[in-house]
Amino acid sequence: MNEDGPLVVVGDVLLDQDVEGHASRLAPDAPVPVVDVAQERARPGGAGLAAALAARHRRPVVLITALGRDAASETVRRALRGRVSLVEIPLEGTLPVKTRVLAGGRPLVRVDRGDGTPGKPGTRALDALAAARAVLVADYGRGTADALRPALAAVAARVPLVWDPHPRGGPPVAGARLVTPNAAEAAALSALVGGSLGAHADRGADLAERWAAGSVVVTLGERGALLTRPGAAPVLVPAPFAAGGDPCGAGDCFAAASAVALAEGALPEEAVTRAVAEAAAFVRAGGAGNRELWEPATVPRDERPLPSDALHLAREIHARGGTVVATGGCFDLLHAGHVGLLENAGRIGDCLIVCVNSDASVTRLKGPGRPLTPLADRVRVLSALDSVDAVAVFDEETPVRLLESLRPDVWVKGGDYAVEELPEAEVLRKWGGQAVVLPYLDGRSTTSLAHRAAKAAAPPPPAR
Repeated sequence: MNEDGPLVVVGDVLLDQDVEGHASRLAPDAPVPVVDVAQERARPGGAGLAAALAARHRRPVVLITALGRDAASETVRRALRGRVSLVEIPLEGTLPVKTRVLAGGRPLVRVDRGDGTPGKPGTRALDALAAARAVLVADYGRGTADALRPALAAVAARVPLVWDPHPRGGPPVAGARLVTPNAAEAAALSALVGGSLGAHADRGADLAERWAAGSVVVTLGERGALLTRPGAAPVLVPAPFAAGGDPCGAGDCFAAASAVALAEGALPEEAVTRAVAEAAAFVRAGGAGNRELWEPATVPRDERPLPSDALHLAREIHARGGTVVATGGCFDLLHAGHVGLLENAGRIGDCLIVCVNSDASVTRLKGPGRPLTPLADRVRVLSALDSVDAVAVFDEETPVRLLESLRPDVWVKGGDYAVEELPEAEVLRKWGGQAVVLPYLDGRSTTSLAHRAAKAAAPPPPAR
C-alpha cells in the first residue's frame, strides 16, 4: 500500500449550469413563471465535484473520467485545472449537461442534455489506480465505473474503496470498504420497503450482504447517516447541527469526506462521523453553488495548506469587523495545559482557529516515535472542544505560510517565550496583527505525560 499515494476518484463528470433570476409574473401563453435572468454559472458536477471537494484536503487527488472535445468538456477542464490531476478516458459523444433554472434561489425546472459514453481506458488510468492510497467511485450511471470495473475489483483488495452508487449504474465491486447510497437510492436498489429507521437499516444490511461490502451507509439528509453491516447493529450518526441551504452536491461531499478519512487511516465509524459533519457544513455554506468553492486557484493545489472551513470562517469574521485569534502546536496527547491555553485564547476574540502540525512535521520536530497520536485523532479531539471554532493542518516546522492565508489578528502561544522570539510575530506585523504569550500550567507537557506513562507501564523490579 502506498501511504503517500493520491486519492483516486473514478466516475462520470457532468457540467452543472445554474440559470438564476427573478419571477414576478406568468407567461401570457401558459400558466408558467417568466424568469428574468440575472446570471448564469457553470461548474463541474458528479465525479468532478467530488474530486474538487476531496482536493480541499491535503492529499493529492487524481480524477479518472471521460471527457470529449465539446465545449462542456473544455469548461470542466478549465474549472479543475490546478485543483486535481486529470486522467482522461475518451468520450464518445457529448458531455452530459444539467441546467437548473432558479427563481429567488428556488429551482423551477431542470433540463438535461448530452449522451456521451466512455471509451476504453488507457494505461495511465490503470497506473493511477495502481498507485492509489484510496479510491472513490462516483458512479452516475454513465459508464466510467463499468469501463474500469476489473481494475477497481483488483484495487478494492488492497486499499480502501468508497463507492457512491447510482440506480442506473452497476453494483459496487466486491470488497468495497464503504458504499454510500442516499435513502432514495437504497430504496431503489433494494426490494425491502418502508421509511422507518429500522427499514433503512435493513436495506443497508441487505445491500452490504448482496454486494459483499464492508459497510453500507445510508445517508438520511438532516437526520445524519446510518452505518450498517450484515449481522451487526446499525450505527446512527446524527448531523451536528440543522443545516439549511441548497443540498445540491451534499452526497458528493459526504462520499469525498469519507474517502479522505479512510485514506488517512480512519475506521468506517470515524469516516462517517467526519463525512456527516462536512456534508452539513457544505449545505450550510451554499452547497455546490457556493462561489468560494470554485474561486480560481492562484497557487497549485499541493501548495494550498488551508482547509476551506478555516479560511471561510476567518473571512466571515473579518467581513463583519470581528477579531480572528489563532494558536498552534502539535497537541500530541491533549492535556490540561492545552485546554487552559485554548480556553483563554478563545476569550480574546470572536473565533479561535487552531493550527496543528501534520504527523510528518511532528516527527521532524520531536523525533522518531512521535506523534503518539495520529493527526486524524488530534484534529478530532481539538474540534470537539467548545473553545475551538476550526482546525487547520500545516506540514512545515512553523505555520507561517498558513498564517499568511488566515491573516489572524492575534497569534497566541503558551509558555515562557518572549514575543520577539516567536517566528510568527514578524509575519503578523505585515497586516497589523499581534503575537501574544499566555501563561501555561506548570508541570503539564506531552513529554512528561509520556515519560510517566512509560514508567507506569514498566515491569516492577525483581524482589530481593
